[in-house]
Order: sequence, then structure tokens, then C-alpha cells
Amino acid sequence: MQHRVVITGMGVISPVGNDVRTFWDSLVRGVCGIAPITDFPTDGLPVRIAGMVRNFNGEEYGMDKAFLRKQDKFVQYGMAAAVQAMAQSGLRTAGDDANIDPFRLGVYVGSGVGGFETQYRETAKMIEDPTGRWVSPLMVPTIISNMAAGQIAIRFGAEGPCIDVVTACATSTNALGEAFRAIRHGYADAVIAGGCEHMTTPLGIAGFANAKALSRAEDPNYASLPFSADRKGFVMGDGAAVLVLEELEHALARGAEIYGEMVGYGNTCDAYHSTAPRPDGTTQSRSIADALREAGYDPAKDTLYINAHGTGTKLNDSAETLACKLALGDAAYRAHVTSIKSMTGHMFGAAGAAEAIATVMSLSEGVVTPTINLTVPDPECDLDYTPCEAVKAGLTLGISNSFGFGGHNACVAFRRYRA
Repeated sequence: MQHRVVITGMGVISPVGNDVRTFWDSLVRGVCGIAPITDFPTDGLPVRIAGMVRNFNGEEYGMDKAFLRKQDKFVQYGMAAAVQAMAQSGLRTAGDDANIDPFRLGVYVGSGVGGFETQYRETAKMIEDPTGRWVSPLMVPTIISNMAAGQIAIRFGAEGPCIDVVTACATSTNALGEAFRAIRHGYADAVIAGGCEHMTTPLGIAGFANAKALSRAEDPNYASLPFSADRKGFVMGDGAAVLVLEELEHALARGAEIYGEMVGYGNTCDAYHSTAPRPDGTTQSRSIADALREAGYDPAKDTLYINAHGTGTKLNDSAETLACKLALGDAAYRAHVTSIKSMTGHMFGAAGAAEAIATVMSLSEGVVTPTINLTVPDPECDLDYTPCEAVKAGLTLGISNSFGFGGHNACVAFRRYRA
């Protein structure tokens, strides 16, 4: 038996807002969250802009000073997004009002890198004093990428499957997909799923810039340019996004509000290159086609929305365009496409879940968010990327693409919930 999987909670920490409503409103209005880096000196660095989280206060989400002192920012962001999502879902594993068996609640929250800021800081200590006596005894449990999932499970008493997916930029899309399958095939009643990342550090900037991946634009408002002829690389972004996925009958039995339904998942590998995507789009297209097939896509009846990976790199945007055409045929030209990375930058392991939330909201609100600053389109990227301004559309099906370093491809599909 295959169970239906619905969304009963969402939470986000992002460069354009630290809750779902602010995040969504910013996307609709085309607000750019990219700005000059202020968290550390950037003198001498080749890149000085990023999509940073602003006005974040972990204590607002029940994290005390001791927790905040011990945990890397990627864990803090992930916890905050999970707190929002769980509060919205109303799920509880303990107390008189408990409404889910703790062994049936899972956590699939991943991070592409983990505690990068902590690793940078503690490595500097080791270089300064090779005896290592000043290196924190908490370094290892602070930097490992599974710690966000572990801490979230502790917070909510989730004793079911707890898995940290690590697939670079596809991390949280894979986390959502695998959580979807766990519920669909009866291994869990609900899963807290998503991703979190804090990559804006001097080492992160240097590493990606020297790999020729980052935009070196000096104007933050015209730096992240997906599908544009003058795109020159992606812009770093930080944050977290979490969705609560739940088996439909379980959600209905407890009277939960339902925000959408997850209906498909595709997952492939390029088997091609460690950083470059397969240029002909064939393997990426298979992940899209698999998700659409499971979702019951009908090109004659469905109005399709595609939340693109859309990083603003030369190779990715061209390959993704080809992949969409291969998967959809002529229907690709009728699809509404957008890249919210034009506003948020690339949130790495958190990007897929943030874009999934945007997809769910687009379906719910009937609005396609814009790809801002798309004034000089690349002739090779010739789909409808919703340039500059949001549009209204009667969407029936939405997919979100993620393609990560290592050739990891993932696509998740959503519909508005119908009884």
C-alpha cells in the first residue's frame, strides 16, 4: 500500500526573511537578499557579497545561551526552521496532548558541509599552537553535518529514523524525497525534513572563488543572474528550511491543517564530473521525468511550475534548460519557470527545501515568483523564466530541481491538497 504524503508544517531562515510569510512576500516582491558581507573583514578576498541571514536571534526559538555557544550556526538555523515547522504542524510526542508515536516521527535534515565556521576557527587554533591544547573538545560534535538532525530529534523527541543526507546542493531535496518515500511506504507517520547551511566564511569564499564558481560582481543587487547572458557564477547564501511531511490519514485524524501534497520524487546521478553538470542534460532530465511520472503529470491538463536549480553559472543554467526540454518536450515552453536564487543566493544544502517551500506557496497562492534582473536572457536559455516581475497563474503541479556537485540530481513534485 502506498500512503499519501501531505505537508503540515513549514519553517525557513533565509536572506530574505526568517519566517515563511516574510520569505514568501519578499520573493513575490522581488526583494534581493544579497548584500556586502559584514560578519568578517573582506579586505583582500576576491568576493565581498553574499546572501546572509539577518536579525537572527536563536533565543526566540527556545535555544538557550549554552546551546548557542556550543552549536555552529548551521545547527542554529536548522533548529529555528524546525521549531517553526513543528509549531505550525502541531505534532507532539509527549505530554497529555501527544498525537504521534515518537518511534513513528523521523528527522531527515541534512547539510552539504556542516560546521564550516567552527572548522575554520578551530583549525586556526591548531595552526597557531600545534599541540592542539586550545582546540575545543566540542569541535567534532559541532562540525559533523548530522548534528542538526540529531539536535532536532532531541528537541522534539523524535525516536524514529534520523538521517543526515549529504549530497551537496541537492542535500535537502534528497532529504525531502527520502522522507517522502519513508512515509509513502509505511516506515514513518511523519518526518521533519529539510536542510541547513552556513557557508559564508573566509575559507568558503576563498574555496569557491578559486574554483571559479562564484560571481565576482561588486553590485549585490546585480550579482546573482540565473539564465542571464551576463551571468558569471553563483552567490553564496546561508539559512535553513524545514517541512513537516505527514501521512494523510494521520494528519486528518488529528485535524491538522494541510498546506499541500507531495506527489513525486526523482533521483539520479550524472556519473560525469565532480563539479560540472552533464552538459547534455540527459541524467538531470531523468530525475525530472521520474518525479513527473510519479506525480501523474498530464501535459494536456496540468499547468506546470518549475522552481529551477538556476544557480547563475554558465554550465548549470544551460544544462538545466536542456534537461527540462528533454523531460517535457514542447510542454517545456508552456511551463512557468523561476529561480529564487536570483534573490536568496545559493543556500547550498538548504536551497532545495527553501525552494520546495516556495513551490508549495506558489501552488497555494497561484503566483509565480520572478527571476529578478533577467533583462538580458541567454539565447540558449529560452524557456519562460518569469523575468523581473511575479505573475499570477492557475498552477496545478509544481516541481523543484536541485543539481549538486558530485553529479547528484533530485527533483520533488507537489500539488495543492485535494481530499
